[in-house]
Amino acid sequence: MFIGHFAVAFAAKRAVPDVSLGTLFLAAQLADLIWPTLVLLGFEQFAIRPGITAVTPLEFIRYPYSHSLLGMAAWGALLGIVYLVVLRKARAALLVFLVVLSHWLLDFLTHRPDLPLVIAGAERYGLGLWHSRIGTLLVEGLLFAVCIWIYARATVPLDRIGRWALLALIAVLVLIYLGNVFGPPPPSIGAVVWSAQAVWLLVAWAYWIDRHRTMIGP
Repeated sequence: MFIGHFAVAFAAKRAVPDVSLGTLFLAAQLADLIWPTLVLLGFEQFAIRPGITAVTPLEFIRYPYSHSLLGMAAWGALLGIVYLVVLRKARAALLVFLVVLSHWLLDFLTHRPDLPLVIAGAERYGLGLWHSRIGTLLVEGLLFAVCIWIYARATVPLDRIGRWALLALIAVLVLIYLGNVFGPPPPSIGAVVWSAQAVWLLVAWAYWIDRHRTMIGP
């Protein structure tokens, strides 16, 4: 899943108004932000196998530290603790932790059975929605649309940046998603890893937007 993770971040803003949209992007995509670095360091591994699913040609061979349920819980707890220590907001820290965990649940829906529960366990899980391109587009597209609607109903722009930067971000996310779904397989492992690192730019973009939008009062 791709835009579905960002969708959770957009919707979560309504539940935790004090948390920056950038922090929620960071939490929702933390597993995928850590993953390419772990691949580069040799701790995790994937291959490019066109046709392995209808949506993605990536075969995730080993990624227990970034994508096991236990691993995500650990990373989420770390991020939540940092948030609690720095800002001293327990409820917001808990919601940040839950947003990190949401990544595993959404991946469980879409991935083939390749998701581990623990670091060293042999069992793998996944419902395999990625085997249906139409099903994936319907489920993830609907989730994204609903969560964007929730975010738009809960916030208003403070200026033109708050309006147009948000619309541009939504457009970029959709274009990246469609490119991944309908585009050719990536040319190499390196191309995948380094393009995945670019997601950090989307996190920074969300922090920028958050400074130019405000929550609508009750």
